[in-house]
Amino acid sequence: MLVLTRKINEAIKIGEDIELKVLAVDGDQIKLGISAPKHIDIHRMEVYLDIQEQNSEAAKVSTDLFNIFKKSTKND
Repeated sequence: MLVLTRKINEAIKIGEDIELKVLAVDGDQIKLGISAPKHIDIHRMEVYLDIQEQNSEAAKVSTDLFNIFKKSTKND
């Protein structure tokens, strides 16, 4: 993990297209501004993990349905 120190209004550039800027510091909270192309998804970590869990559950349901379908077509 790369660790950098930035002050308010200082930024970090990631690749050609992404910029993280420190907008404010209030106690133990930091407000970040993120500039990135629209095709790049940006989520808080807890939201990202929830999306991954939902995708995993959806894939499991799809696999279960496929297996049920496969068994029913073998019996025909």
